[in-house]
This record gives sequence, structure tokens and C-alpha cells, in this order.
Amino acid sequence: MLPEKRRPASEAEAAALASGIRLRIIRLTYSEALTNKELAERLGRDPATTLHHVRKLVDTGFLAAQPPRRGTRGAREIPYLSTGLSWTLDSCGDKGVEQAVLEAYLAEIAETGFEGVHQSRLVVQVAPEERAELETRLNALLEEFRARPRRPGAERTAVYLATYPST
Repeated sequence: MLPEKRRPASEAEAAALASGIRLRIIRLTYSEALTNKELAERLGRDPATTLHHVRKLVDTGFLAAQPPRRGTRGAREIPYLSTGLSWTLDSCGDKGVEQAVLEAYLAEIAETGFEGVHQSRLVVQVAPEERAELETRLNALLEEFRARPRRPGAERTAVYLATYPST
């Protein structure tokens, strides 16, 4: 269910994406640069563990360190911002990545609660070539919204989409 222009993820990239925590870090830093401490607080994790994940994401190109800044107590902090690389990759059906995407989604929904969550479920009957068309069109719509310029004050909205055989 990917746009044709996505390239296959390298082994290192797929390994980095095969973690629900790392996927959440990428999402959290999509439009706001956050320090390791800020990420640990938002994720309810130990800063040392979070730093391990941040370093893996930096090493594989998913996060970029921003200019250092001074924290509230004057300490030097390095904020990180998502590079957007994850959207340009095809995980080629890597089971670890697919499981991590679902894990990240479930953790985010649990954190959000169901207030503000709008869900839909639909079963359609389509021929194989129509399924490919459906997936292509859905991804084109997502790509259109992803490519729009970021606007100050715009509300961040997460989308989880899956197509699967309905038996």
C-alpha cells in the first residue's frame, strides 16, 4: 500500500523502524524538535533507554540533531527533529516493521484514550486490480496532505490505515 516512488528500506533502516518506541519518537518529532529528556517524559520511559533509540534513529537518518539550546537549568540540550525519511521508504513487508507500526498505533491510542479518535471500518468487495487501485488512491490522498506546508497552529492529526483480507 505504498506510493511507487518509495525505495526499499535498507536492512539497517528496517531494523530501526522495527520498534514501536522508535516509530513514536519519529511521530513526536515530526513538527517539533524535542530533546531526549522531553521524549523520555512524553513516552514515560527512562532517558537512558530513550537515548539508545534516539541514537539509532540519528545513525540511520530518521532524526537530525538541531542546534543545541540551553535548558531550563542552563544545561546544554540537543533537540531532534524527524527528517521525514520513514515516509519515503517501503519496508517490503518486513514483519518486524509491520508489528511495530501496529504497536505504536495501539500505544498512541491508549495514551490518547478514545476522546478525539474517529474510527471507521468498511468491508468492500474488489477484484485484485481494484484493490491495487484503492490502495494507490488512498496513499495518494495521504501523500497530498503530507506534502502540504506546515502551518503554525495547525492541529497535528495521526492517521492509521490498514487494508487486509476480510474472511
